[in-house]
Amino acid sequence: MAEHSLIAIVTPAFGSQESIEALKQEVSQNGDGSATEVRLVAPAVELNTLHHTLGDIDEPRVEAKKRLDAAVVKVRAAGLDDVTFEVGDPDPVQAAQDALLARPADEVLIFAHADDAKDWYEGGLWKHAEDSLEPPLKLVVVDGGPAGDEHVVDTETSSAGYSNTDAGYEVGSAYLPGLTRGDLAAIVFGIVGTIVVIILAAVAAGGGTATGWRAVAIGVAIVTALVNMCNVVGQLLMESVRYRGGFAKLFRDLAVIGTPIAILVNLAIVIFA
Repeated sequence: MAEHSLIAIVTPAFGSQESIEALKQEVSQNGDGSATEVRLVAPAVELNTLHHTLGDIDEPRVEAKKRLDAAVVKVRAAGLDDVTFEVGDPDPVQAAQDALLARPADEVLIFAHADDAKDWYEGGLWKHAEDSLEPPLKLVVVDGGPAGDEHVVDTETSSAGYSNTDAGYEVGSAYLPGLTRGDLAAIVFGIVGTIVVIILAAVAAGGGTATGWRAVAIGVAIVTALVNMCNVVGQLLMESVRYRGGFAKLFRDLAVIGTPIAILVNLAIVIFA
């Protein structure tokens, strides 16, 4: 039978006996008799904001490699021999996504410390994982300190398939970051819509003084252009700082919802003003 593959995102929360047992349990749940390959991915988390600002990527990768080496030793000592390992993106969801793009897997297991649980649940990381990763997901939350008293305190699971069916990376090239179909549609619609709004503003102004409704039309065109510029710049140029979450969704929604409203407003000004 075909070999199964499990990606485990090993953050600093991974390494206690209980977390390793959680990994072994996931492997043992493959009941069809085929072997399971365990792919350990350690996110190269920046030590602090200054390292990220200065573009220091070497030290975080060195630290991640040390953590990864220690995890591999513990996993193999626990009886899991079929293990591959790599250092990944600082963002654990992006690290999983990169690993899946390199080679598909049947499940993604993510280890997180209880101190970081707020980022996963309230900060939208878990929702982002559900939106971005197609295999079944499991988040294992570990509590405790470096004294060896770490223990699993919570788990969260998600079934196979994108929770946002438009969120799979369908578009990408050597020149563009991975974009969802929704992101690409928002960019194209925003650009075309902005051009239409500007043309309507020019028609409304009619070469005259920008006063009254003419000024409103021009103002609408400027605001629409700024919103769509923010969305395009964020999606295309800020992927290196993992642009996602609230601001990304805000500007995409503004582009998708606000642009047609701006078109209707300026069209009404052209017709009735």
